[in-house]
Amino acid sequence: MPNDDTTPAQLSYEQFGRRFFEIAVTENRIGAAFTPLAGEDLEIGPLATGPGGVVKVQANVAVGRPVITRYVNELITFKVRLPLSVNLVVDLRVDRLRYDVTGVVPLDLTVRAVDPLAIHIDVVPPRARDVRVGVASHGTRAEVIRFVAQVDDEIKRVIAKHVAEQVKSPQIRQACTIDIAHELDKVTLA
Repeated sequence: MPNDDTTPAQLSYEQFGRRFFEIAVTENRIGAAFTPLAGEDLEIGPLATGPGGVVKVQANVAVGRPVITRYVNELITFKVRLPLSVNLVVDLRVDRLRYDVTGVVPLDLTVRAVDPLAIHIDVVPPRARDVRVGVASHGTRAEVIRFVAQVDDEIKRVIAKHVAEQVKSPQIRQACTIDIAHELDKVTLA
């Protein structure tokens, strides 16, 4: 077909599909799916930890707004980073030590086309080793207790478990699948 001022340039179905994905799946749309996690407060503990479980750890975790980076290659992928702010208390029965903790939970997402006609976002749940935390100890005693009680590892484990459960929640799972045929039917009926 000739291309003049009134005739749009044609695309192959493959080109159209690829452009559709690149336009439809953006950082903002992915961010909307993970907004329920942002601003959420999580109470951890008290957890028994350390030698003999004598030490009790309790924390209030606030999850911040996700930071999202999109990568467009053969597959469209995203790196989502959920920032954390944690108020941590270690109870030694004779003393209560406080720590200031910041951290990040990374999530890897991959966008896929699925049958019959839908976009699905695969989310890899975080593992404890993926979670990054920075703990500010106030004093030498607090630093020693933090090491002996393995506070960092326990916080990472609990946070990874909580975020993995949230990612599997019905609300997030629903947001990770976009039924294109259904959306087109809604437009046609309007």
